[in-house]
Amino acid sequence: MTHFNKFFGLKTITITAALSLTAGLAFAGDTSVSTNQILDALKPKPITRGLSAGPQADPTAQAKEATFLNTVRNRQTRSLSMGERDQIAELASTKPTIDLEIQFDYNSADIAKTSVPSVQALGKALSDPSLKGSTFVVAGHTDAVGTEEYNQGLSERRADTIKKYLVQNYGLNNGDLVTVGYGKTKLKDTANGADPINRRVQVVNMDTKTASK
Repeated sequence: MTHFNKFFGLKTITITAALSLTAGLAFAGDTSVSTNQILDALKPKPITRGLSAGPQADPTAQAKEATFLNTVRNRQTRSLSMGERDQIAELASTKPTIDLEIQFDYNSADIAKTSVPSVQALGKALSDPSLKGSTFVVAGHTDAVGTEEYNQGLSERRADTIKKYLVQNYGLNNGDLVTVGYGKTKLKDTANGADPINRRVQVVNMDTKTASK
């Protein structure tokens, strides 16, 4: 674990939480996101009348969604096609999600020491009884600096690092964590591609059973 001691000069962590398609709470500064904040962001919300036509309320859509998720379980991150990555992003856009501005070493997939508490909070949240057993997407994103090919590989390795940490330290089921990398294709701040806010790990709760009860 000596690589955790090698990171200096990293910028302050910024953590932004968003629920579905609406803006959520924002947490800024050098304090870590809490387990409760992650739980609040990832818990499925009850379906409202206005959302009754959405995919959560359509058993056929739910079945197709479940079938697709089964095809990407236990897949190597780099094996996902562009079409599969886009389909995951489309499904994730309607789900409870949280963006964690997890710092990594420059050009590296090693988690920075300053970001370990956030990853630990994530592990505690995903293994909480209220979320345990759901399927989660762990998506890696980079900033716009560097080539598309390099950033794609880097984002995949970073997603893999988070998944490995969660499985090894919190006993999460390998098949319940679907990893995907988007490189620099889905910037959070499109006006400033080099902004550190673009270097993030997005976690999405793909399970809709709780929300439909």
